[in-house]
Amino acid sequence: MKRLLNILVFVLIAGVLTILGLQFHVNRFARGLMHSKIDSIQPVYTGIVLGASVRPDKSLSPILQDRVDAALNAYKAGKFQRFLLSGDHGSRNYDEVNAMKDYLNNKGVADSVIFLDHAGFDTYDSMFRAKKVFEVNDAVIFTQKFHLPRAVYLANHLGLEAQGFEADMREYSANNSLKRREWLANIKAWFELNIEKQPTYSGDIISITGPSAKSHDK
Repeated sequence: MKRLLNILVFVLIAGVLTILGLQFHVNRFARGLMHSKIDSIQPVYTGIVLGASVRPDKSLSPILQDRVDAALNAYKAGKFQRFLLSGDHGSRNYDEVNAMKDYLNNKGVADSVIFLDHAGFDTYDSMFRAKKVFEVNDAVIFTQKFHLPRAVYLANHLGLEAQGFEADMREYSANNSLKRREWLANIKAWFELNIEKQPTYSGDIISITGPSAKSHDK
């Protein structure tokens, strides 16, 4: 019994150290590639906005609205030329990407500069598809600070030359739980990279330098 207890304690300690180690590794990698001021962003061709929840009335949640607004401000400042809106459009009744597109259209952004990734079901899929399906080479990623290190880490390890922008414009009610979730999400990201996981959907190439209409469904 004592030996079994020692083994369980060792496994627990090893697991905690692994989680802490990966958290440190991901954050250290991304630290120099993250920006909190638009002026510090190096100009690139593509701005990637990562999806988040959309309300039943198709309006953007506060987290998602802040991501889109941050990207819009950077676009107006000349920091990128094309939007890639990547999110969950896994059913007819739930659509993050067109909600983002409609929001940008209402702000005066033309369809011609907006590309939609309907199968960005998680951060790994979004980054993989940005590189392989949309042929993005350099990008700035827009999401909140709690999520940004993992997004930047994944993007660069999947072949993108990516920076990140912290789209934190307010306090979020679930902020602490979201931060805790990232600890396990970093393990998932490391695992996905090391097994060279394929995305849920791959699909035909829709180059970010070509016409955006190929990515639109309405």
